[in-house]
Amino acid sequence: MAKSSRKRDTHYHKDGSVRAKGWLRDGQLDGYWEWFRKDGTKMRSGHFDMGAQVGEWTTYNAEGEVHKVTQIKG
Repeated sequence: MAKSSRKRDTHYHKDGSVRAKGWLRDGQLDGYWEWFRKDGTKMRSGHFDMGAQVGEWTTYNAEGEVHKVTQIKG
């Protein structure tokens, strides 16, 4: 069976600023994703494997600096 292709996906806050962006495969989050606050600072980032969180996930403070790093075991 051929591996399905990934496509870029972006979600927006009501004001039009980017809320989240990453990749989808077969309708599921897959690969690297980032979430942003309305002011544009990064809030969280990490990887998905067909909808499941995996690997290192980073949470950022209001200034966009690393607040916490969590390791998700797959």
